[in-house]
Amino acid sequence: MQLYHKPMIICAVYSSKGGVGKTAAAVNLAYVAAHGGQKVLLCDMDSQGSASYYYRIKPKKRFNRARLLAGEAESYIRGTDYPGLDLLPAHFSFRKLDVALNDRGIKTGGSALVELFAPLAREYDVLLLDCPPNLTVLSEHIIVAADFIIVPVVPTTLSILALDQLLKLMRKLGCRRDKLLAFFSMVEKRKSMHADIMRKYSDHPIFLSSAILYLAEIEKMGITRRPVGAGTGRSLAASYYQALWQEIELRSGS
Repeated sequence: MQLYHKPMIICAVYSSKGGVGKTAAAVNLAYVAAHGGQKVLLCDMDSQGSASYYYRIKPKKRFNRARLLAGEAESYIRGTDYPGLDLLPAHFSFRKLDVALNDRGIKTGGSALVELFAPLAREYDVLLLDCPPNLTVLSEHIIVAADFIIVPVVPTTLSILALDQLLKLMRKLGCRRDKLLAFFSMVEKRKSMHADIMRKYSDHPIFLSSAILYLAEIEKMGITRRPVGAGTGRSLAASYYQALWQEIELRSGS
């Protein structure tokens, strides 16, 4: 008898606005999911390679945009220092992924990435994408391919505007609105604007109740080069990402 295997869930950590804690969320959520017993692959889709840097991983010499799009990603996946967590590192050539994807899939309402990611379901329970901060053809392919789009939103006017633009793009692409899971990020409770915006939007169905506060511990990831939960001792930041992932799992039904 063949045992039932749950399908791999694809979560894109995405925001068209930079500086909102997107990569920190991707890095820490991947660690939390793996620490909880799931087999996780974090794909660094951003040519800047910040997620790869945090995990101290460089791409193999022969890896590039062309090999990714040729379906050879599995050969270039690297293990991390953490059980159950692998990483597909970014490459500088990813900055031109939009050019390569321009004539693929999206014209028919599909995504070229679906076919590329499908073989990974044999090995992984969760595929987390750390996405570049822009609105491009690559963004469209990611949005269509993802089961859920996890969006960090700093409680400011410009972040809310970026979220609204994403919702408009999703409508244009014919995507379900309930695949978008937003959360407040880099929250500073002493700021009245943050408090006012969170109060205004916290009951909106696309927003999760979990939030990530602005903490020095998260900023120091650039120095420690590890997820916040991987250090010694109790971590307040890690508890926030743990709660966030638990809520994402609950919303996704996984």
